[in-house]
Amino acid sequence: MEFFHRCLEGRPEKFIKDRMEKYKSHVLKTSLLGENVAILCSPAGNKFLFCNSNKLVTTWWPNSVKKLLGPCITTIGGNEGMQMRKMVLYFFSPDAFIKLYSKTINLVTQQHINTHWQGKEVVNVHQTIRLFTFEVVCRVLTSIEDEKRIEKLGTLLNIFVRGVISVPINLPGTRFYNAKRAIISLKKDLLALVRERRLALEQKTASPSQDLLSHLIACPDENGLFMSESIIVNNIVLLLFAGYDTSSVAITLVIKYLGELPKIYENVLREQLEIASSKEGEFLHWEDIQKMKYSWNVVSETIRLYPSVPGAYREALVDLKFEGYDIPKGWKLFWSAPLTQMDPNFFPDSTKFDPSRFEGAGPVPHSYVPFGGGPRMCLGKEFARLEILIYLHNIVTRFRWNLLIPDEEIVYDISPTPKKGLPIRLHPHNA
Repeated sequence: MEFFHRCLEGRPEKFIKDRMEKYKSHVLKTSLLGENVAILCSPAGNKFLFCNSNKLVTTWWPNSVKKLLGPCITTIGGNEGMQMRKMVLYFFSPDAFIKLYSKTINLVTQQHINTHWQGKEVVNVHQTIRLFTFEVVCRVLTSIEDEKRIEKLGTLLNIFVRGVISVPINLPGTRFYNAKRAIISLKKDLLALVRERRLALEQKTASPSQDLLSHLIACPDENGLFMSESIIVNNIVLLLFAGYDTSSVAITLVIKYLGELPKIYENVLREQLEIASSKEGEFLHWEDIQKMKYSWNVVSETIRLYPSVPGAYREALVDLKFEGYDIPKGWKLFWSAPLTQMDPNFFPDSTKFDPSRFEGAGPVPHSYVPFGGGPRMCLGKEFARLEILIYLHNIVTRFRWNLLIPDEEIVYDISPTPKKGLPIRLHPHNA
């Protein structure tokens, strides 16, 4: 039970490391709400799980996740899960970024900054960034532009997020109960959207390539089978959650470090001004993102220290052997990003913010795993890079800032978040 609560806090690594030192092992066997769990605590363990996905292990999540999300690319493993992933995969490829996303993200970014940053003295970063990332993911996945509709979906999603990993007790006042009520309303609204879009596709007022929603409705999988409406809704819920919550945390904490570390800020500013000098008011393109090497190192170091997702679960499909341990079929397995990303054996002086760790060959393979790995690596990794770096480019080239709470506490409620939302004071460059 203690391990379960540490996982909910987002930081199970101290609990695990204490026991690793006690038992001198890279595998910890424990229990989680009646389930037998093996926690693999090394790059070799990460590699073992990533490389054997859908072979020796399959995806697994606690009952709260399965009950709230339902069948989708996260909760379904095997061939069915792989077919779903293939259906979604194109819309998270660099080709899609160039054709579909880049212009939308640039436009939403500039409108957002003009509304929520320009002319302001103080900005609550996390609160503001969440508005931005949710609008982006709504526009990209579903083409929703109506502000009231986006606000309603965002309110429901926030309630769902707080209860998605929780003890599944369906009693009034519990996080699970509140999340269940929110997800019922959210799925009802998205089902209506699916039916609106299906009609628009039939009337040819919408395009099958317009966004992910149209693609999932109009296109069959490799076997000629179409995704059901309920499965489409479940996957859209998942991607709305994954696409906005993780990116909002990453952007917020990058802004935190740039406010704390002037030399890092100056290096990022120099790189971004060089790119801006060649744009002459044009939107950023994928080629520009590829040039932001130092800025991405800063982002990478941020999510090394504070990964938005602390880890994930697998289930053993057969009896396993790893590092001399027997892990029986049916046991659950857990990998944790902080365990290796904060390990001084792989990241010397591991609590220090140092973007140079990602220069050259970079970290030891499978020690840096904020996006997971193998065939179930996060589909949105490159989408997140595009979104984060476009936003970073636009704020750094327009503002400096200082933190109003210099040592603000980072709290864990699924994802790491500044306790007061990271209020900052803005200093426009042209002031």
